[in-house]
Amino acid sequence: MPIKIPHNLPASEILAREGVQLIKDTDAMRQDIRPLRIALLNLMPLKIKTETQIARVLAGTPLQIEMTLIAPTNYVPRNTSREHMLDFYHPFSDIQSQKFDGLIITGAPIEKLPFKKVDYWDELGRIFDWTVQNVHSVFTLCWGAQAALQHFYDIPKYLLPEKRFGIYSHRVLDNTSTLMHGLIDTFPVPVSRHTETRRADIEGISNLEILVESEDAGLCLVRDNRLNHIHMFNHLEYDSTTLDAEYRRDLESGEPVTIPKNYYRDNNPDFEPINTWRSTAHLMFHNWLNEIYQTTPYDINLIGSTYRHELVKS
Repeated sequence: MPIKIPHNLPASEILAREGVQLIKDTDAMRQDIRPLRIALLNLMPLKIKTETQIARVLAGTPLQIEMTLIAPTNYVPRNTSREHMLDFYHPFSDIQSQKFDGLIITGAPIEKLPFKKVDYWDELGRIFDWTVQNVHSVFTLCWGAQAALQHFYDIPKYLLPEKRFGIYSHRVLDNTSTLMHGLIDTFPVPVSRHTETRRADIEGISNLEILVESEDAGLCLVRDNRLNHIHMFNHLEYDSTTLDAEYRRDLESGEPVTIPKNYYRDNNPDFEPINTWRSTAHLMFHNWLNEIYQTTPYDINLIGSTYRHELVKS
């Protein structure tokens, strides 16, 4: 089933060229099904790239997906035009009366800042609280995952001695989880972080379950079984060339950066990167969408009420 994204979103043309099926409002209305309403709170500076990456991994399931773009109410991004934000994004204040089957919260290049120094930290806290009654399942990425764990559990992040950067092998710790269905026992994942969340802080909280981790890169995927949150500390959604672009950007700006590990052939930046994580990204996000479909109420207004199916365990 194709994905329904805002009309004329730049991602539309990119995804169409890739063969990703898109659906128009008029076609969606003819199908006698309720689409899954998935919101994207996009905190990344290059918003069009991130929109495209997320739309790509959400597309291709048998489900009809309706994607809504959200931004903090009063925050003005420096790297995206005002016209793009006005045309395609809803400030949180305008959608907080709505319900969503799923919400994806991206990372942001502000890891080194203390949480409370982030311009939109107070509003992000209100968004986290809002999700409890208005969103069936939340999927957070990188800094977004750290922020959620800080908000709900006061779990800190720790500054790394150097940027953890490259493609790292990760292992599945619980093959019975619905999110892991069809995944191989070990798989590569793009990592790009200056900070980390530590296993010791997760292990002390019974609601939190570690699903995927790496001996070299640390935690990757944590599930909150109480709040129905999925926390991904890395970037399966990344394009083939995203780490390459980050590497060359940091080189040009004079930032201390090493060649991303296990990324270029022969560790040579002159070679074009090969994507080794694409199938894992699609399968994991599709597992998440399927789990939402199996457990969310058909009447979306019941989200947050006493009604809730038990999560599928196998």
